[in-house]
Amino acid sequence: MKVALFLAPNPGLMTGPGTNTWVVSSEGEAIVVDPGPEIPQHLDAIEAAVDGLEVMAVVVTHTHPDHAPAATPLGRRLGVPVIGPAAGPGFRPDRVIADGDGVEFGGHRLVALATPGHTADSTCYRVDDALFTGDHIMGGSTVMVEDMTDYLRSLRALQGIGLRVIYPGHGPIIAEPDGVVGEYLSHRLEREAQILAAVRSGAATVGAVVERVYADVDPALHLPASVSVDAHLRKLAADGLVAYRGGGWSGPVEGRP
Repeated sequence: MKVALFLAPNPGLMTGPGTNTWVVSSEGEAIVVDPGPEIPQHLDAIEAAVDGLEVMAVVVTHTHPDHAPAATPLGRRLGVPVIGPAAGPGFRPDRVIADGDGVEFGGHRLVALATPGHTADSTCYRVDDALFTGDHIMGGSTVMVEDMTDYLRSLRALQGIGLRVIYPGHGPIIAEPDGVVGEYLSHRLEREAQILAAVRSGAATVGAVVERVYADVDPALHLPASVSVDAHLRKLAADGLVAYRGGGWSGPVEGRP
């Protein structure tokens, strides 16, 4: 099996160098993973890369605008189905894929693994001992999380399943998956402890928590950090450790250490 990277020309604060588009091929057949935003020159590059291959499908990991909108126009260019976990802005899949579903190509099977947390529809794709993670795990950075309970559960589900390599949606290829998943879990639990400590010391809004916990982080990243902080607070509330009233407000639970 061959995996080729085509970097979308959409660098930015949240995308790093750009979105990683992956062309996975074997025995003359291929699948395109995460074609990214609809940028004509990027679509041209992908189309040129698969010339001579029989493309079986275009798949997306989730419906964020830096991953999915190019899927439909690319699918039309190539005359192949577009597959994803849900519909989203600028994206309507021909086939909705669920956990355990697969796509056959070149003697291999690409299998969907539902990994909610970053988004509700976040999905990884496994081929043999390789995993395409979208934004569930990214090379060289952590992830903005919408649902922390789901996210931690999804990370743990990837531990010890025999992965050799991760092909992320942004950043470099990851060669030690179990170690990186462990680091992600440790980082999130460390942040959770910091957030709980901030609340107990008087931080009563998401913004106040962000200012304390992310004081050493570029202020330009405080807005996306607030999404993850909110997700942590909702998890801590479900665990009975903070009183979270919504709207960005929180506080310690009386009587809890």
